[in-house]
Amino acid sequence: MSPEYPFDDAATARAVVDDDGTLVEWNAGAQRLLGWSAAEVVGHPAERLLADARAGRAVTPGDNRLHGTLTLRHRDGGAVSVWVLAHRVRPDGAGPGHWLVVTPLDEDGPPSPDDPLESVGLLQSPCAIAIYDERLRLRRINDVMADVLGLSEERVRGLRAPELSGRPQSTDIERHLLRVLTTGRDQDVRAYIPIGGDRMYAWLARMAPVTDEKGRVRGVTVAAHDFTEQYLARERLQIVNEASVRIGTTLDVTRTAQELADVCVPALADFVSVDLLDPPEHGGEPAAGRLTAPISMRRAAHRSIDEGTPETVVKPGHVDVYPASSPQADSLLVGHTIVASTSTGDLAEWLSWDQGRGERIKEQGIHTTMSVPIQARGTTLGVAVLTRFRNPEPYTPDDVLLAEEVTARAAVCIDNARRYSRERETALALQRSLLPRSLPRTAALEGASRYLPAARSGVGGDWFDVIPLSGMRVAMVVGDVVGHGIQASATMGRLRTAVRTLADIDLAPDELLTHLDDLVVRLSAEAGGEGSPGEVGATCLYAVYDPVTRRCTLARAGHPSPVMLPPGGTPQQVELPAGPPLGLGGLPFESAELELREGTVLGFYTDGLIESRERDVDAGHALLCEALSAYSGSLDETCDRILHTLLPAGGAADDVALLLARTQGLPASRVATWDIPADPALVAPIRKQVVEQLAAWEVSEVSFTAELVVSELVTNAIRYGAHPIRLRLIHDAATLICEASDGSHTAPHLRRAKTWDEGGRGLLLVAQLTQRWGSRHTADGKTIWAEIGLLDEA
Repeated sequence: MSPEYPFDDAATARAVVDDDGTLVEWNAGAQRLLGWSAAEVVGHPAERLLADARAGRAVTPGDNRLHGTLTLRHRDGGAVSVWVLAHRVRPDGAGPGHWLVVTPLDEDGPPSPDDPLESVGLLQSPCAIAIYDERLRLRRINDVMADVLGLSEERVRGLRAPELSGRPQSTDIERHLLRVLTTGRDQDVRAYIPIGGDRMYAWLARMAPVTDEKGRVRGVTVAAHDFTEQYLARERLQIVNEASVRIGTTLDVTRTAQELADVCVPALADFVSVDLLDPPEHGGEPAAGRLTAPISMRRAAHRSIDEGTPETVVKPGHVDVYPASSPQADSLLVGHTIVASTSTGDLAEWLSWDQGRGERIKEQGIHTTMSVPIQARGTTLGVAVLTRFRNPEPYTPDDVLLAEEVTARAAVCIDNARRYSRERETALALQRSLLPRSLPRTAALEGASRYLPAARSGVGGDWFDVIPLSGMRVAMVVGDVVGHGIQASATMGRLRTAVRTLADIDLAPDELLTHLDDLVVRLSAEAGGEGSPGEVGATCLYAVYDPVTRRCTLARAGHPSPVMLPPGGTPQQVELPAGPPLGLGGLPFESAELELREGTVLGFYTDGLIESRERDVDAGHALLCEALSAYSGSLDETCDRILHTLLPAGGAADDVALLLARTQGLPASRVATWDIPADPALVAPIRKQVVEQLAAWEVSEVSFTAELVVSELVTNAIRYGAHPIRLRLIHDAATLICEASDGSHTAPHLRRAKTWDEGGRGLLLVAQLTQRWGSRHTADGKTIWAEIGLLDEA
């Protein structure tokens, strides 16, 4: 022995026996006690050392500490009566282990009256007192410590701290004792160690050196105070604080339920399951009124202290039915927590009903369950079941209060997530109902589109549209309303309807955005209540493509410019005048005109596609152009490639609208144009030329209708219009379009002529003979157009 290592292993008889009853360790003290050497007994059954073999068969699986007097066989053939203390030791806290069997060997004789360890006057303290000698072997304990240990001083005198409890924590305590012994300085230690069983006790110990009259350290005294209740109260508060931080990090119902299970394991339970009631329909409210058994619930989450959750019989997402005899159903029916255990027989009826669950409970050794209803805002959402099998302690009233507090916090988060999911589904349904289900098929372009709601904030006000116009032209629009949710979706629907209405009167892109800006200002005034703009904001990009001239006119209001991929070229951003966002009022918009080769791909998008926290806008544009450059002929595949390249796997932070359009041109052979002098006598020759052109196009079946329509349009242009006058015919596969243009800005109006009127019936006749007709203003005047359906005439 030395001051650095004052331990004498031979001062205690110590042996280790595995669960099979085989001796695996035998120290020098055990040899001194019984005479057997380690080589003679290690590897052999410990039962051979008992004078009476029946004395070693009274151990039950639940015992973790045993003590008593045994009669053992000495090597010389005699019998030795020995008091022994045995601890079950599990290195990993569970599963198989071994028994540590010890007994002190008192070879020092009676203590000397002058021994400073015998004169310590602390033994009358109300604290638990223990005194260790220079070898760190227990010399004295007071009555309070004896009550704590459940053993008398005579029995444990001479044991070291690890031998006294058999717990790994005792090794740390002995390390602190050695530090006090060698340094001579006091030390305060907090220890969490089970004493006399499996229940964990919290101790606050003051370790101080014991000195003789010469100041030499002769031992260490330990004054321990049990602050288990304060420790448990602090642990409960810590669990509540942890629940407030860890539960409700998202607005996802399943994730929130899983967070509840994660917080409770292992702090409150060894296994937790969270089952939720299914709403009547997806996103609806839970069923109102009193619940009746049996109750069907869907497993939302579970968590076990063991890997693989071997306790569960229901997989997440599956529905299970709980009868009236089950703790789950009973707790929901009565509306409060129910604790059931096998010891009281509360689980017997349920286990007899569900054989599979009963077998699983017996396999895992589950002894106690606590069913806590999940309720929020007067609505029952489900139940959380907390189960113990490794922790031997039953649930206490404090455990019930703690579980109810944590579950109540989780219930509010689950209800918030449920309400958010319902609102998100409603907004998404509204959004998708307002967006075009499919893009129209036109001769001007081929299109493909995608819309993705935001991963976290839900749907917003992004939209897109393709609108057929007169003269085979087509309008493309992409917009973004500020905000998210139902309000943004509703505003988007109003703006989309307004754009379609303004497009029907063939406004130029800059004029259309001006009218749309006025509308947003009025919507802002309505939303603000005081007429102040800014309550509603939006951006928009509007483009009109003419397949006859192959020219595209674009204007934008605070919206990102489109990208363009010419045939055989590289993607590039279209340079457009930067107009202000909609809703500012009074600011002008400018348009730009491009000449596009047939097969050019235009990409329209909202800012959610290119903006993210991980990159700036320039990097987003570069990625967009890179993805578009891989265009292989399929617009749908290109849309998917763009979204996969630019958006993260978990979804975008903002909703995204994407529209791709590939332009198509109309051959010159399908268009016929005549410049007409302002002479009514020339109407008849023009009709003849029209008939000849129709014959060349092999659509003579509409000649009669076309003659009447052309005659009326040209006559009105000559009579009421201004020079120059032009007639244009456009032949599509299913439509013949007749257009008469003149330099006057006065638009015609359809009216019903009275019986005695000599005129006024021409446009009425045109409206009845054609599919549709209308007028549009141009920079040089106006154009009156009419469409004749070729398939209908055929």
